[in-house]
Amino acid sequence: MSFPERPFPRAAGLVAALLGLLLPLLALTTPAHAAPTGFRVENGRLLEASGNDFVMRGVNHAHTWYADRISSLAHIKAKGANTVRVVLSSGDRWTRNDAADVADVVAQCKQNRLICVLEVHDTTGYGEQSGAVTLSRAADYWIGVHSALAGQEDHVIVNIGNEPYGNTNYTNWTADTKAAIKKLRDAGFDHTLMVDAPNWGQDWAFTMRDNAASVFAADPDANTVFSIHMYGVFDTAAEISDYLGRFVAARLPIVVGEFGHDHSDGNPDENTILAVTQQLRLGYLGWSWSGNGGGVEYLDMVTNFDPNQLTSWGERLFNGANGIAATSEEAAIYGSGSGGDTTAPTAPGTPAASAVTASSATLTWGAATDANGVTGYDVVRISGGTETVATTTTGTSATVTGLTAATSYTFAVYARDAAGNRSQRSATVTVTTPSGGTTGACEVGYRVTGEWPGGFQGEVTVRNTGSSAVNGWTLRWSFPAGQRITNMWGGTPAQSGSEVSVTSASYTAAIPASGSVTLGFTGTRTGTNPSPTAFSLNGADCSAA
Repeated sequence: MSFPERPFPRAAGLVAALLGLLLPLLALTTPAHAAPTGFRVENGRLLEASGNDFVMRGVNHAHTWYADRISSLAHIKAKGANTVRVVLSSGDRWTRNDAADVADVVAQCKQNRLICVLEVHDTTGYGEQSGAVTLSRAADYWIGVHSALAGQEDHVIVNIGNEPYGNTNYTNWTADTKAAIKKLRDAGFDHTLMVDAPNWGQDWAFTMRDNAASVFAADPDANTVFSIHMYGVFDTAAEISDYLGRFVAARLPIVVGEFGHDHSDGNPDENTILAVTQQLRLGYLGWSWSGNGGGVEYLDMVTNFDPNQLTSWGERLFNGANGIAATSEEAAIYGSGSGGDTTAPTAPGTPAASAVTASSATLTWGAATDANGVTGYDVVRISGGTETVATTTTGTSATVTGLTAATSYTFAVYARDAAGNRSQRSATVTVTTPSGGTTGACEVGYRVTGEWPGGFQGEVTVRNTGSSAVNGWTLRWSFPAGQRITNMWGGTPAQSGSEVSVTSASYTAAIPASGSVTLGFTGTRTGTNPSPTAFSLNGADCSAA
Protein backbone atom coordinates (compact mmCIF):
# COMPACT_ATOMS: atom_id res chain seq x y z
CA MET A 1 0.00 0.00 0.00
CA SER A 2 1.13 3.55 -0.68
CA PHE A 3 -0.58 6.89 -0.77
CA PRO A 4 0.60 9.17 -3.61
CA GLU A 5 -1.54 11.72 -5.33
CA ARG A 6 -3.01 10.33 -8.55
CA PRO A 7 -2.04 12.81 -11.32
CA PHE A 8 -4.02 11.23 -14.13
CA PRO A 9 -7.79 11.54 -14.57
CA ARG A 10 -9.77 8.53 -13.47
CA ALA A 11 -11.42 6.52 -16.23
CA ALA A 12 -15.18 6.46 -15.77
CA GLY A 13 -16.78 3.18 -14.68
CA LEU A 14 -18.81 1.36 -17.32
CA VAL A 15 -22.30 0.13 -16.64
CA ALA A 16 -22.87 -3.57 -16.29
CA ALA A 17 -25.13 -3.61 -19.34
CA LEU A 18 -22.08 -3.18 -21.59
CA LEU A 19 -20.31 -6.14 -20.09
CA GLY A 20 -21.39 -8.64 -22.69
CA LEU A 21 -20.15 -6.44 -25.51
CA LEU A 22 -16.60 -6.40 -24.17
CA LEU A 23 -16.23 -10.00 -23.06
CA PRO A 24 -14.57 -11.05 -26.33
CA LEU A 25 -11.69 -8.74 -25.38
CA LEU A 26 -11.13 -10.92 -22.33
CA ALA A 27 -11.49 -14.29 -24.04
CA LEU A 28 -9.55 -16.91 -22.17
CA THR A 29 -7.35 -19.59 -23.69
CA THR A 30 -6.03 -22.07 -21.16
CA PRO A 31 -2.58 -23.41 -21.97
CA ALA A 32 -1.43 -26.93 -21.34
CA HIS A 33 -0.04 -27.11 -17.82
CA ALA A 34 1.13 -29.39 -15.07
CA ALA A 35 -1.34 -30.34 -12.36
CA PRO A 36 -0.76 -28.00 -9.40
CA THR A 37 0.25 -29.67 -6.16
CA GLY A 38 -1.69 -27.33 -3.86
CA PHE A 39 -3.95 -24.39 -4.57
CA ARG A 40 -5.06 -24.20 -8.19
CA VAL A 41 -7.26 -22.12 -10.45
CA GLU A 42 -10.10 -23.76 -12.35
CA ASN A 43 -12.81 -22.01 -14.33
CA GLY A 44 -11.94 -18.68 -12.73
CA ARG A 45 -12.13 -19.99 -9.15
CA LEU A 46 -9.39 -20.55 -6.58
CA LEU A 47 -9.54 -24.14 -5.35
CA GLU A 48 -7.63 -26.06 -2.74
CA ALA A 49 -5.96 -29.31 -3.71
CA SER A 50 -9.01 -31.10 -2.31
CA GLY A 51 -11.22 -29.27 -4.83
CA ASN A 52 -12.74 -27.10 -2.13
CA ASP A 53 -13.63 -23.61 -3.36
CA PHE A 54 -11.56 -21.20 -1.22
CA VAL A 55 -12.69 -17.62 -0.61
CA MET A 56 -10.17 -15.44 1.18
CA ARG A 57 -11.46 -13.53 4.18
CA GLY A 58 -8.59 -11.80 5.89
CA VAL A 59 -6.34 -8.85 6.48
CA ASN A 60 -2.90 -7.50 5.71
CA HIS A 61 -0.15 -7.55 8.35
CA ALA A 62 3.00 -5.41 8.06
CA HIS A 63 5.47 -8.05 9.23
CA THR A 64 8.59 -6.57 7.66
CA TRP A 65 8.25 -3.40 9.76
CA TYR A 66 6.92 -5.12 12.87
CA ALA A 67 8.74 -8.45 13.01
CA ASP A 68 8.29 -8.50 16.79
CA ARG A 69 4.50 -8.61 16.34
CA ILE A 70 4.28 -12.15 14.96
CA SER A 71 1.69 -12.89 17.66
CA SER A 72 -0.66 -10.77 15.56
CA LEU A 73 -1.32 -13.85 13.41
CA ALA A 74 -2.97 -15.59 16.36
CA HIS A 75 -5.03 -12.48 17.06
CA ILE A 76 -6.09 -12.19 13.43
CA LYS A 77 -7.19 -15.82 13.46
CA ALA A 78 -9.09 -15.26 16.69
CA LYS A 79 -11.13 -12.57 14.96
CA GLY A 80 -12.27 -15.16 12.41
CA ALA A 81 -9.94 -14.63 9.42
CA ASN A 82 -8.96 -17.54 7.20
CA THR A 83 -6.13 -15.71 5.38
CA VAL A 84 -3.40 -13.21 6.17
CA ARG A 85 -1.41 -11.24 3.60
CA VAL A 86 2.07 -10.75 5.04
CA VAL A 87 4.32 -7.85 4.02
CA LEU A 88 7.92 -8.93 3.33
CA SER A 89 10.98 -7.11 1.98
CA SER A 90 13.57 -8.17 -0.56
CA GLY A 91 16.13 -6.00 1.23
CA ASP A 92 16.15 -3.29 -1.41
CA ARG A 93 14.12 -0.74 0.58
CA TRP A 94 13.76 -2.31 4.01
CA THR A 95 15.47 -5.05 6.02
CA ARG A 96 15.45 -8.29 4.07
CA ASN A 97 13.26 -11.11 5.34
CA ASP A 98 15.54 -14.11 4.85
CA ALA A 99 14.56 -17.71 4.28
CA ALA A 100 14.60 -18.51 8.00
CA ASP A 101 12.21 -15.68 8.76
CA VAL A 102 9.91 -16.61 5.87
CA ALA A 103 9.86 -20.21 7.09
CA ASP A 104 8.88 -18.97 10.56
CA VAL A 105 6.06 -16.85 9.12
CA VAL A 106 4.74 -19.86 7.20
CA ALA A 107 4.96 -22.01 10.32
CA GLN A 108 3.04 -19.40 12.31
CA CYS A 109 0.36 -19.23 9.61
CA LYS A 110 -0.02 -22.99 9.70
CA GLN A 111 -0.04 -23.11 13.49
CA ASN A 112 -2.87 -20.57 13.45
CA ARG A 113 -4.71 -22.32 10.61
CA LEU A 114 -4.35 -19.38 8.24
CA ILE A 115 -3.56 -19.37 4.54
CA CYS A 116 -0.44 -17.26 3.95
CA VAL A 117 -0.36 -14.78 1.08
CA LEU A 118 3.25 -13.56 1.04
CA GLU A 119 4.14 -10.35 -0.81
CA VAL A 120 7.30 -8.34 -1.54
CA HIS A 121 6.67 -4.66 -0.80
CA ASP A 122 9.82 -3.20 -2.39
CA THR A 123 8.15 -3.03 -5.83
CA THR A 124 5.57 -0.50 -4.61
CA GLY A 125 5.16 2.34 -7.11
CA TYR A 126 8.01 1.30 -9.41
CA GLY A 127 8.67 3.94 -12.07
CA GLU A 128 7.37 6.69 -9.81
CA GLN A 129 8.51 5.91 -6.26
CA SER A 130 12.20 6.42 -5.55
CA GLY A 131 13.94 3.18 -4.64
CA ALA A 132 11.20 0.88 -5.88
CA VAL A 133 12.43 -2.24 -7.67
CA THR A 134 11.18 -4.29 -10.61
CA LEU A 135 9.05 -7.40 -10.63
CA SER A 136 12.07 -9.25 -11.98
CA ARG A 137 13.99 -8.26 -8.86
CA ALA A 138 11.08 -9.44 -6.72
CA ALA A 139 11.12 -12.79 -8.54
CA ASP A 140 14.83 -13.09 -7.73
CA TYR A 141 13.98 -12.62 -4.06
CA TRP A 142 11.41 -15.41 -4.16
CA ILE A 143 13.92 -17.70 -5.81
CA GLY A 144 16.37 -16.82 -3.02
CA VAL A 145 13.92 -17.96 -0.32
CA HIS A 146 12.48 -20.90 -2.27
CA SER A 147 13.74 -23.34 0.36
CA ALA A 148 11.24 -21.88 2.84
CA LEU A 149 8.35 -22.26 0.39
CA ALA A 150 8.91 -25.56 -1.40
CA GLY A 151 6.30 -28.08 -0.33
CA GLN A 152 4.01 -25.39 1.11
CA GLU A 153 1.77 -25.09 -1.96
CA ASP A 154 -1.26 -26.12 0.12
CA HIS A 155 -0.71 -23.27 2.56
CA VAL A 156 1.08 -20.44 0.72
CA ILE A 157 0.20 -18.15 -2.19
CA VAL A 158 3.05 -16.05 -3.59
CA ASN A 159 2.05 -12.43 -4.33
CA ILE A 160 4.99 -11.53 -6.58
CA GLY A 161 5.19 -7.80 -5.83
CA ASN A 162 3.04 -5.15 -4.18
CA GLU A 163 1.57 -2.44 -6.45
CA PRO A 164 4.38 -2.94 -8.97
CA TYR A 165 3.88 0.28 -10.94
CA GLY A 166 2.84 3.77 -10.00
CA ASN A 167 1.43 6.10 -12.64
CA THR A 168 4.58 6.25 -14.79
CA ASN A 169 5.31 3.72 -17.57
CA TYR A 170 2.59 1.50 -16.16
CA THR A 171 1.81 0.04 -19.60
CA ASN A 172 4.97 -2.07 -19.13
CA TRP A 173 3.08 -3.99 -16.42
CA THR A 174 1.80 -6.66 -18.81
CA ALA A 175 5.16 -7.72 -20.22
CA ASP A 176 6.95 -7.46 -16.87
CA THR A 177 4.30 -9.54 -15.12
CA LYS A 178 4.45 -12.27 -17.74
CA ALA A 179 8.25 -12.34 -17.47
CA ALA A 180 8.17 -12.60 -13.67
CA ILE A 181 5.68 -15.47 -13.80
CA LYS A 182 7.87 -17.30 -16.30
CA LYS A 183 10.98 -16.76 -14.18
CA LEU A 184 9.30 -18.28 -11.13
CA ARG A 185 7.87 -21.23 -13.04
CA ASP A 186 11.27 -21.92 -14.62
CA ALA A 187 12.76 -21.87 -11.10
CA GLY A 188 10.38 -24.61 -9.96
CA PHE A 189 7.64 -22.66 -8.22
CA ASP A 190 4.42 -24.70 -8.26
CA HIS A 191 2.50 -22.29 -6.03
CA THR A 192 -0.52 -20.26 -6.98
CA LEU A 193 0.88 -16.85 -7.92
CA MET A 194 -0.89 -13.56 -7.25
CA VAL A 195 -0.22 -10.41 -9.26
CA ASP A 196 -1.11 -6.86 -8.22
CA ALA A 197 -2.42 -4.20 -10.57
CA PRO A 198 -0.40 -1.13 -11.62
CA ASN A 199 -1.44 2.49 -10.86
CA TRP A 200 -0.53 1.95 -7.20
CA GLY A 201 -2.64 -1.21 -7.28
CA GLN A 202 -5.87 0.52 -8.37
CA ASP A 203 -5.70 -0.05 -12.15
CA TRP A 204 -7.58 3.15 -12.98
CA ALA A 205 -6.22 2.91 -16.55
CA PHE A 206 -7.50 -0.71 -16.78
CA THR A 207 -4.12 -2.14 -17.82
CA MET A 208 -4.58 -5.25 -15.72
CA ARG A 209 -8.27 -5.60 -16.51
CA ASP A 210 -7.74 -5.46 -20.27
CA ASN A 211 -4.64 -7.69 -20.32
CA ALA A 212 -5.53 -10.20 -17.61
CA ALA A 213 -6.47 -12.93 -20.08
CA SER A 214 -3.12 -12.79 -21.86
CA VAL A 215 -1.22 -12.74 -18.56
CA PHE A 216 -3.16 -15.76 -17.32
CA ALA A 217 -2.49 -17.58 -20.61
CA ALA A 218 1.24 -16.86 -20.22
CA ASP A 219 1.38 -18.91 -17.00
CA PRO A 220 2.33 -22.47 -18.03
CA ASP A 221 0.57 -23.75 -14.89
CA ALA A 222 -2.58 -21.65 -15.48
CA ASN A 223 -2.42 -20.85 -11.78
CA THR A 224 -2.35 -17.06 -11.42
CA VAL A 225 -4.78 -14.91 -9.42
CA PHE A 226 -5.25 -11.16 -10.00
CA SER A 227 -5.36 -8.67 -7.15
CA ILE A 228 -7.00 -5.24 -7.27
CA HIS A 229 -6.49 -2.67 -4.49
CA MET A 230 -9.58 -0.59 -3.84
CA TYR A 231 -9.09 2.85 -2.35
CA GLY A 232 -10.20 6.25 -3.66
CA VAL A 233 -10.60 5.12 -7.26
CA PHE A 234 -13.37 2.77 -6.16
CA ASP A 235 -15.72 5.21 -4.48
CA THR A 236 -18.97 4.20 -6.21
CA ALA A 237 -20.94 0.98 -6.33
CA ALA A 238 -20.99 1.04 -10.13
CA GLU A 239 -17.19 1.09 -10.41
CA ILE A 240 -16.75 -1.76 -7.92
CA SER A 241 -19.44 -3.96 -9.44
CA ASP A 242 -18.28 -3.32 -12.98
CA TYR A 243 -14.61 -4.05 -12.32
CA LEU A 244 -15.14 -7.27 -10.38
CA GLY A 245 -18.00 -8.40 -12.60
CA ARG A 246 -15.85 -8.31 -15.73
CA PHE A 247 -13.33 -10.74 -14.22
CA VAL A 248 -16.04 -13.09 -13.06
CA ALA A 249 -17.77 -13.05 -16.44
CA ALA A 250 -14.46 -13.75 -18.17
CA ARG A 251 -13.71 -16.59 -15.73
CA LEU A 252 -10.54 -14.94 -14.52
CA PRO A 253 -9.72 -15.22 -10.79
CA ILE A 254 -9.77 -11.90 -8.91
CA VAL A 255 -9.45 -10.88 -5.26
CA VAL A 256 -9.52 -7.49 -3.53
CA GLY A 257 -6.01 -7.68 -2.11
CA GLU A 258 -6.24 -4.38 -0.21
CA PHE A 259 -9.01 -1.93 0.65
CA GLY A 260 -10.02 0.46 3.39
CA HIS A 261 -12.93 2.53 4.66
CA ASP A 262 -11.26 5.88 3.97
CA HIS A 263 -8.23 7.16 2.14
CA SER A 264 -6.22 10.23 1.33
CA ASP A 265 -7.13 9.91 -2.38
CA GLY A 266 -10.87 9.56 -1.84
CA ASN A 267 -13.49 7.66 0.10
CA PRO A 268 -13.77 4.02 -1.02
CA ASP A 269 -17.20 2.41 -0.82
CA GLU A 270 -16.30 -0.34 1.61
CA ASN A 271 -19.90 -1.45 2.07
CA THR A 272 -20.23 -2.26 -1.62
CA ILE A 273 -16.81 -3.92 -1.71
CA LEU A 274 -17.90 -6.25 1.08
CA ALA A 275 -21.36 -6.86 -0.37
CA VAL A 276 -20.23 -7.54 -3.96
CA THR A 277 -17.34 -9.81 -2.98
CA GLN A 278 -19.74 -11.82 -0.85
CA GLN A 279 -22.33 -11.96 -3.62
CA LEU A 280 -19.73 -13.10 -6.18
CA ARG A 281 -17.85 -15.26 -3.65
CA LEU A 282 -14.59 -13.39 -4.20
CA GLY A 283 -11.82 -13.02 -1.67
CA TYR A 284 -10.92 -9.83 0.16
CA LEU A 285 -8.03 -8.76 2.40
CA GLY A 286 -8.48 -5.52 4.31
CA TRP A 287 -5.63 -3.11 4.97
CA SER A 288 -4.38 -3.43 7.68
CA TRP A 289 -4.10 -4.96 11.15
CA SER A 290 -2.10 -2.20 12.88
CA GLY A 291 0.99 0.03 12.64
CA ASN A 292 -0.04 2.44 9.88
CA GLY A 293 1.67 5.84 9.78
CA GLY A 294 2.10 8.78 7.47
CA GLY A 295 -1.35 10.20 8.10
CA VAL A 296 -3.32 7.01 7.43
CA GLU A 297 -3.39 5.70 10.96
CA TYR A 298 -7.16 5.52 10.58
CA LEU A 299 -6.62 2.34 8.54
CA ASP A 300 -5.51 0.44 11.67
CA MET A 301 -8.02 -2.27 12.58
CA VAL A 302 -6.78 -2.46 16.16
CA THR A 303 -5.00 0.17 18.21
CA ASN A 304 -1.32 -0.45 18.94
CA PHE A 305 -1.61 -4.14 17.93
CA ASP A 306 -4.00 -4.76 20.83
CA PRO A 307 -6.69 -7.23 19.69
CA ASN A 308 -8.99 -5.98 22.43
CA GLN A 309 -8.98 -2.44 21.01
CA LEU A 310 -10.85 -2.69 17.74
CA THR A 311 -11.09 0.59 15.86
CA SER A 312 -14.27 1.53 14.02
CA TRP A 313 -12.67 0.19 10.82
CA GLY A 314 -11.75 -3.06 12.53
CA GLU A 315 -15.24 -3.39 13.98
CA ARG A 316 -16.74 -2.84 10.52
CA LEU A 317 -14.50 -5.35 8.76
CA PHE A 318 -14.58 -8.11 11.34
CA ASN A 319 -18.07 -7.83 12.80
CA GLY A 320 -20.15 -5.85 10.29
CA ALA A 321 -22.44 -6.99 7.48
CA ASN A 322 -20.61 -9.26 5.00
CA GLY A 323 -17.57 -9.01 7.26
CA ILE A 324 -15.05 -11.63 8.26
CA ALA A 325 -16.85 -13.08 11.28
CA ALA A 326 -20.03 -13.61 9.29
CA THR A 327 -18.55 -14.97 6.05
CA SER A 328 -15.15 -16.57 6.66
CA GLU A 329 -14.73 -20.32 6.17
CA GLU A 330 -11.54 -22.01 7.28
CA ALA A 331 -9.41 -23.65 4.59
CA ALA A 332 -10.25 -27.33 4.09
CA ILE A 333 -6.58 -28.24 4.56
CA TYR A 334 -7.14 -27.42 8.23
CA GLY A 335 -10.43 -29.31 8.47
CA SER A 336 -10.80 -32.03 11.05
CA GLY A 337 -11.11 -34.83 8.46
CA SER A 338 -10.36 -38.42 9.40
CA GLY A 339 -8.76 -38.59 12.83
CA GLY A 340 -8.85 -34.80 13.28
CA ASP A 341 -9.88 -32.77 16.29
CA THR A 342 -13.66 -32.70 16.60
CA THR A 343 -13.86 -32.10 20.36
CA ALA A 344 -14.87 -28.61 21.42
CA PRO A 345 -13.26 -26.82 24.37
CA THR A 346 -15.04 -26.74 27.69
CA ALA A 347 -17.24 -23.73 28.35
CA PRO A 348 -15.46 -20.69 29.79
CA GLY A 349 -16.20 -19.63 33.34
CA THR A 350 -19.00 -17.18 34.11
CA PRO A 351 -17.79 -13.68 33.18
CA ALA A 352 -17.52 -11.05 35.90
CA ALA A 353 -17.87 -7.34 35.14
CA SER A 354 -15.64 -4.54 36.42
CA ALA A 355 -14.70 -0.97 35.52
CA VAL A 356 -18.22 -0.32 34.27
CA THR A 357 -18.64 3.18 32.84
CA ALA A 358 -21.38 4.87 30.89
CA SER A 359 -19.87 3.54 27.64
CA SER A 360 -17.75 0.48 28.47
CA ALA A 361 -17.28 -2.53 30.73
CA THR A 362 -14.44 -4.97 31.37
CA LEU A 363 -15.32 -8.67 31.49
CA THR A 364 -13.14 -11.41 33.01
CA TRP A 365 -13.79 -15.17 32.98
CA GLY A 366 -12.22 -18.48 33.83
CA ALA A 367 -10.22 -20.13 31.06
CA ALA A 368 -11.67 -22.96 28.99
CA THR A 369 -9.69 -26.15 28.48
CA ASP A 370 -9.00 -28.13 25.30
CA ALA A 371 -6.76 -31.07 24.47
CA ASN A 372 -5.03 -29.15 21.67
CA GLY A 373 -5.24 -25.65 23.12
CA VAL A 374 -7.75 -22.80 23.17
CA THR A 375 -6.96 -20.18 20.52
CA GLY A 376 -9.53 -17.49 21.30
CA TYR A 377 -12.74 -16.35 22.92
CA ASP A 378 -15.84 -14.68 21.47
CA VAL A 379 -17.67 -12.28 23.77
CA VAL A 380 -21.31 -12.05 22.70
CA ARG A 381 -24.05 -9.60 23.59
CA ILE A 382 -27.42 -11.29 24.13
CA SER A 383 -30.71 -9.56 23.43
CA GLY A 384 -33.77 -11.78 23.56
CA GLY A 385 -32.89 -14.76 21.38
CA THR A 386 -30.25 -12.88 19.37
CA GLU A 387 -26.48 -13.01 19.88
CA THR A 388 -24.09 -10.38 18.52
CA VAL A 389 -20.31 -10.66 18.73
CA ALA A 390 -19.14 -7.75 20.88
CA THR A 391 -15.41 -8.49 20.70
CA THR A 392 -12.89 -11.32 20.39
CA THR A 393 -9.70 -11.93 22.32
CA THR A 394 -6.99 -14.52 22.90
CA GLY A 395 -6.97 -13.87 26.66
CA THR A 396 -9.50 -14.26 29.44
CA SER A 397 -10.58 -10.65 29.72
CA ALA A 398 -11.85 -8.01 27.32
CA THR A 399 -13.22 -4.50 27.41
CA VAL A 400 -16.50 -3.98 25.57
CA THR A 401 -16.92 -0.42 24.33
CA GLY A 402 -19.62 1.57 22.55
CA LEU A 403 -22.25 1.00 25.25
CA THR A 404 -25.09 3.40 26.02
CA ALA A 405 -25.45 5.08 29.41
CA ALA A 406 -28.15 3.84 31.82
CA THR A 407 -28.70 0.65 29.81
CA SER A 408 -28.74 -3.02 30.80
CA TYR A 409 -26.66 -5.49 28.77
CA THR A 410 -26.24 -9.27 28.98
CA PHE A 411 -22.96 -10.89 27.93
CA ALA A 412 -21.57 -14.42 27.61
CA VAL A 413 -18.41 -16.03 26.24
CA TYR A 414 -17.54 -18.87 23.85
CA ALA A 415 -14.13 -20.55 23.50
CA ARG A 416 -12.59 -21.72 20.20
CA ASP A 417 -9.76 -24.17 19.54
CA ALA A 418 -7.25 -24.49 16.71
CA ALA A 419 -9.56 -26.82 14.77
CA GLY A 420 -12.32 -24.24 14.77
CA ASN A 421 -14.45 -26.12 17.31
CA ARG A 422 -16.58 -23.81 19.45
CA SER A 423 -17.49 -24.48 23.07
CA GLN A 424 -20.86 -24.32 24.75
CA ARG A 425 -21.77 -20.81 25.83
CA SER A 426 -20.71 -19.69 29.29
CA ALA A 427 -23.21 -18.55 31.86
CA THR A 428 -24.28 -14.94 31.41
CA VAL A 429 -23.56 -11.73 33.27
CA THR A 430 -25.80 -8.67 33.19
CA VAL A 431 -24.24 -5.21 33.31
CA THR A 432 -26.08 -1.94 33.77
CA THR A 433 -24.15 1.14 32.70
CA PRO A 434 -24.42 4.25 34.89
CA SER A 435 -26.04 7.45 33.74
CA GLY A 436 -23.87 9.56 31.46
CA GLY A 437 -22.67 13.02 32.16
CA THR A 438 -20.78 12.30 35.39
CA THR A 439 -17.25 13.63 35.50
CA GLY A 440 -14.34 11.30 36.08
CA ALA A 441 -11.10 12.09 37.87
CA CYS A 442 -9.57 13.82 34.86
CA GLU A 443 -9.23 17.22 33.28
CA VAL A 444 -8.27 17.90 29.67
CA GLY A 445 -6.91 21.08 28.18
CA TYR A 446 -6.90 21.57 24.40
CA ARG A 447 -5.30 24.42 22.52
CA VAL A 448 -4.22 25.30 19.00
CA THR A 449 -0.54 26.32 19.01
CA GLY A 450 -0.27 27.30 15.36
CA GLU A 451 -2.30 27.53 12.16
CA TRP A 452 -1.64 27.82 8.43
CA PRO A 453 -3.84 27.44 5.34
CA GLY A 454 -5.27 23.92 5.43
CA GLY A 455 -3.39 22.86 8.55
CA PHE A 456 -2.67 23.45 12.20
CA GLN A 457 -0.73 22.24 15.25
CA GLY A 458 -2.44 21.36 18.53
CA GLU A 459 -1.63 20.41 22.09
CA VAL A 460 -3.65 18.30 24.53
CA THR A 461 -2.88 18.13 28.25
CA VAL A 462 -4.41 15.30 30.28
CA ARG A 463 -4.42 15.82 34.05
CA ASN A 464 -5.18 13.13 36.62
CA THR A 465 -7.32 14.81 39.28
CA GLY A 466 -7.86 11.58 41.22
CA SER A 467 -6.07 10.14 44.23
CA SER A 468 -4.51 7.13 42.46
CA ALA A 469 -2.26 6.77 39.43
CA VAL A 470 -3.54 6.05 35.94
CA ASN A 471 -1.56 3.28 34.23
CA GLY A 472 -2.45 3.12 30.55
CA TRP A 473 -5.22 5.17 29.04
CA THR A 474 -7.38 5.89 26.01
CA LEU A 475 -8.50 9.47 25.37
CA ARG A 476 -11.46 10.21 23.09
CA TRP A 477 -12.98 13.34 21.57
CA SER A 478 -14.85 14.51 18.46
CA PHE A 479 -13.65 17.23 16.12
CA PRO A 480 -16.47 19.70 15.38
CA ALA A 481 -15.40 20.91 11.92
CA GLY A 482 -13.86 18.04 9.94
CA GLN A 483 -10.33 18.36 11.30
CA ARG A 484 -8.09 15.34 10.90
CA ILE A 485 -4.91 14.34 12.73
CA THR A 486 -1.92 13.66 10.47
CA ASN A 487 0.85 13.09 13.03
CA MET A 488 1.04 12.82 16.83
CA TRP A 489 3.65 12.53 19.54
CA GLY A 490 2.88 11.25 23.02
CA GLY A 491 0.14 8.89 21.89
CA THR A 492 -1.14 6.74 19.02
CA PRO A 493 -4.21 8.18 17.29
CA ALA A 494 -7.00 6.46 15.38
CA GLN A 495 -9.68 8.49 13.65
CA SER A 496 -12.94 7.59 11.95
CA GLY A 497 -14.79 10.59 10.63
CA SER A 498 -14.86 13.14 13.43
CA GLU A 499 -14.26 10.57 16.20
CA VAL A 500 -10.70 10.49 17.59
CA SER A 501 -9.27 7.82 19.89
CA VAL A 502 -5.74 8.18 21.28
CA THR A 503 -3.92 5.47 23.24
CA SER A 504 -0.97 6.26 25.44
CA ALA A 505 2.61 5.88 24.33
CA SER A 506 4.94 3.89 26.61
CA TYR A 507 6.38 7.09 28.03
CA THR A 508 2.99 8.75 28.69
CA ALA A 509 1.06 5.71 29.94
CA ALA A 510 1.52 6.48 33.65
CA ILE A 511 -0.15 9.61 35.01
CA PRO A 512 0.46 9.97 38.77
CA ALA A 513 -2.20 11.42 41.07
CA SER A 514 -2.32 15.18 40.46
CA GLY A 515 0.08 14.69 37.53
CA SER A 516 -0.36 15.32 33.82
CA VAL A 517 0.93 14.37 30.38
CA THR A 518 0.97 16.47 27.24
CA LEU A 519 0.40 15.33 23.66
CA GLY A 520 1.20 17.25 20.51
CA PHE A 521 -0.08 16.78 17.00
CA THR A 522 -0.41 18.26 13.54
CA GLY A 523 -3.64 18.14 11.58
CA THR A 524 -5.54 19.30 8.54
CA ARG A 525 -8.57 21.59 8.38
CA THR A 526 -10.82 22.79 5.59
CA GLY A 527 -12.05 26.06 7.09
CA THR A 528 -12.67 27.16 10.65
CA ASN A 529 -10.87 25.35 13.43
CA PRO A 530 -13.03 25.26 16.57
CA SER A 531 -11.82 23.24 19.55
CA PRO A 532 -13.48 20.02 20.75
CA THR A 533 -15.68 20.56 23.79
CA ALA A 534 -15.92 17.09 25.36
CA PHE A 535 -13.29 14.49 26.26
CA SER A 536 -13.34 11.09 27.97
CA LEU A 537 -10.50 9.12 29.54
CA ASN A 538 -10.90 5.36 29.79
CA GLY A 539 -14.63 5.80 29.26
CA ALA A 540 -15.14 8.48 31.95
CA ASP A 541 -16.03 12.05 31.01
CA CYS A 542 -13.36 14.64 31.81
CA SER A 543 -13.82 18.25 32.82
CA ALA A 544 -12.43 20.94 30.52
CA ALA A 545 -9.40 22.90 31.69
